[in-house]
Amino acid sequence: MELDMAADELRSVLNRLRRAQGQLTGIIRMIEEGRDCEDVITQMAAVSRALDRAGFAIIATGLQHCMADGGGEPADRDQMRARLEKLFLSLA
Repeated sequence: MELDMAADELRSVLNRLRRAQGQLTGIIRMIEEGRDCEDVITQMAAVSRALDRAGFAIIATGLQHCMADGGGEPADRDQMRARLEKLFLSLA
């Protein structure tokens, strides 16, 4: 399955990933500076959510393309469904 996203969808995913990258850099700095554990964990949770949302957006795009294609052989649809389900569960 190729990553085929519209420009606005792609921009949104990239923005989420860049935000997560910035947050991760901040977490590393916080740890190096000996910041409070609760603050570090809060930021780690934020990074995790940002990554999850980016992943879900990518999977949703895959689902949307599958539904738009609609046709195809039942075996192909079943195989694609299984692949998307596996991807979805990998983020759960």
